[in-house]
Amino acid sequence: MNSILRKLLVGKVSRSYVPKYNPIQKRILNIKSIWNNDHQDDNGIEKIVRLLLSGSQLLFPGIYIKYFACKKGYEYQDLALDFYVLAKVLFPILILINEWQSNTYIVWILVYLLLETVLYIPTLIFASDLFSRPRSYKRSMLLLFFNYIEIVVSFGVLYTIGDNMNKPFEHWFDSIYFSVVSSNSIGFGDYYPITTFGKVLVSLQAMFFLSFVILFLNFFSTKVKSKGYFEDAEN
Repeated sequence: MNSILRKLLVGKVSRSYVPKYNPIQKRILNIKSIWNNDHQDDNGIEKIVRLLLSGSQLLFPGIYIKYFACKKGYEYQDLALDFYVLAKVLFPILILINEWQSNTYIVWILVYLLLETVLYIPTLIFASDLFSRPRSYKRSMLLLFFNYIEIVVSFGVLYTIGDNMNKPFEHWFDSIYFSVVSSNSIGFGDYYPITTFGKVLVSLQAMFFLSFVILFLNFFSTKVKSKGYFEDAEN
């Protein structure tokens, strides 16, 4: 059973490969690389934004989860991050189901984790000078899908705080429904914001959808290669 689970969750990993630096060291080296213009001759606002993006990852749990997983073996980094991403998806769902949004501390934790997700993708694209390509771009695309779900459900929680809508949500899923509709700029009109705070949330979510999802897909879709599919199919 252990071998089956290992094959399923960890996959095929080369035992001969041992990373030279742990995730925290690599992030610090990446910040130094941006500062010294080792890989890109940038300056001004571009360099400031790249430094802020790269340094921001040290403020969130993801990199430390990878660090402690690396101590067990570098092959466990991806697995630990997978469970972390799934946990971040489940957290706002639990908040809605159990109506925990009245707890200020829980809401701030939600916003903190949401900020990590929102900053991660532009960091990966614009400020990862020293990081090699992932083991699988298809895995990155799949994690993007879960990141998108996290953003949608997290905004669903934020929409339930206060009286920001034209009418209250009758079911815990109604706010998720409105969040999905808003992120895709559909707008059926059954729910809509009536306060400035609500309108700001909708505007931010629309911006995140355009910058986070479309930009990511444009960047990574060109790197995903289909290998082996239908190559031996008979005509």
